[in-house]
Amino acid sequence: MADIRGAELGDLPGVLAIYNEIIATSTAVYSDAPVSLENRRDWMEGRRRQGFPVLVGIDQRGVAGFSSFGEFRAAFSGYRHSVEHSVHIRSDLRGQGLGRKLVEALFPLASAMGIHVMIGAIDAANAGSIRFHEKLGFTRAGLFREVGRKFDRWLDLVFMQRFIES
Repeated sequence: MADIRGAELGDLPGVLAIYNEIIATSTAVYSDAPVSLENRRDWMEGRRRQGFPVLVGIDQRGVAGFSSFGEFRAAFSGYRHSVEHSVHIRSDLRGQGLGRKLVEALFPLASAMGIHVMIGAIDAANAGSIRFHEKLGFTRAGLFREVGRKFDRWLDLVFMQRFIES
């Protein structure tokens, strides 16, 4: 099993490979085009500037997965105690427990920051991700019908939430 630690700049090529594979093959990210290394560097540096974590799982092949959370509806200060998280796993390791470790590692970090609610936005057709989040204590909070489009079809988005114990 992979070791979990804070991400470093040297991890970005592995993070990028996982992220672009997900963009190309799934509806886990509602984006049509691959992103650049500069995009992922800006994302990581932005999270760090705001005090948010970026974690990686490392195995013998390098970056096996990553997780993070950031602002939810950043333009409105009333949401400052809520965050939206993400977790992505290298294709050869999905379903083996690394995603759980990466998300569970976020909970105490969120608690230490005074976060009250963690939110996940999940493609409604991704039953595996919905079950995964339910096992971690997330509950369904809303369904947005046909808010995304990818692979020439409309996509529904499920919001799930979990209260963070402080």
